[in-house]
Formats: sequence, C-alpha cells, structure tokens
Amino acid sequence: MERGGFDILKIRLGRTNIDEDLYAIESVKKALGKENILLCDFNQGYNLPDAIHFLNALDDKGLYWFEEPIDYYNYDGYKVLRNRMKTPIILGENFHGPDDAFQAMDKKICDFIMPDLMRICGISGWMQTASIAAAYRIKMSSHLFPEVSAQLMRVTPTAHLCEWTDWAEPMIADPYKLNNGNVIIPDVPGTGIDFKEDILEKYKIDL
Repeated sequence: MERGGFDILKIRLGRTNIDEDLYAIESVKKALGKENILLCDFNQGYNLPDAIHFLNALDDKGLYWFEEPIDYYNYDGYKVLRNRMKTPIILGENFHGPDDAFQAMDKKICDFIMPDLMRICGISGWMQTASIAAAYRIKMSSHLFPEVSAQLMRVTPTAHLCEWTDWAEPMIADPYKLNNGNVIIPDVPGTGIDFKEDILEKYKIDL
C-alpha cells in the first residue's frame, strides 16, 4: 500500500460466509484509514437472489461501489440492484464494444462504467465509449492495461479512476512511475513502452 501513495484500494468480495467479507472490509479499512476510499469487486460471483441478500448486508459499510456482483450480461438484474442499493453499481470490464456500453447507460443499470481496453475494441472503441459516457454524464474508469489506459483517461471527458496493476512491469524496460496515487505518464511518443527483449525471449512459447 505504501508504494505509489495510494489512498484508494480495491478488495475482492463475494464469499459465501458474509462474516468473512465483513471482516475483510473492516481489516482493510483499518489499514487504509477512514478518510480513504475502498472499492470492491465481486467478479460476477452471485446470482441475483444471493446478490440482493448479501449486498443488503454490505450496503451501509461505506464501500465506494459494488463492481459486477452478478453476470455482466444480466442487465435486468443490474437494474433491480441499482434500484435497491444505496451503494453505486459499476460494470464494464466485459463490455464487448461500445454498443454494450451504450445499452448499459441507456438502460440506466449502473452508476459508473469501467471499460477494458482489449474488450472495448482498443483505442477507437474506448474513444467512442468515452463520447457516449460524456453524453450520459457517466463517470468512466479503466480496467487493467494502465500503461495505455492512463493516457486514454487523460482525454476521457468523464474520467474517474485509473485502475493500476504492475503485472507487466517485469517485461517493461522503463515502467511508469507513481506519485501520490497518480500515474506519471512519460513525455515520449506513443505509449512510451519498450519491452525487455531478453525477458520476452525467455518466456516465449513456440506454437
């Protein structure tokens, strides 16, 4: 938590024992501090009845959002949850193109969206989705690929939170720097990404 000075963290929830989720929330909040923000992701772990039951128990725990508690394509279910919960609902990492994003915003099934750069159809799909989000005044966060998503967030009118993971760092020659919870975008052409060729060669798989 110290690296990068983050004051926003995300935890995974959705255990079958609600007490375990409550313990996780309490423990992370204690470490994070009361003034900071805690996000949560359920990774589509519930069916709708279970989501209603468990999310009701978590709805007053000060979580910033509920991310994908049910199957991403269950738009009717998300509308039910959004109408019943005080905590905002976010989805979008499984939008397969801008049309999915449009349908979600048009049907008013979520409070925020967070597209995945790969599934949203790359940079062109991201920019189309950003325009739709701006029209609906929906805040837009990112899902993974921070080395490119961070730059796209800079030109997203309703940019919200940039999800940071360091998973690619072992193979990147000059990983992005962090400062006070912010990604420092290098002043270089393109993405600024150069790969360590020796690492790529080491883990290459010949098909």
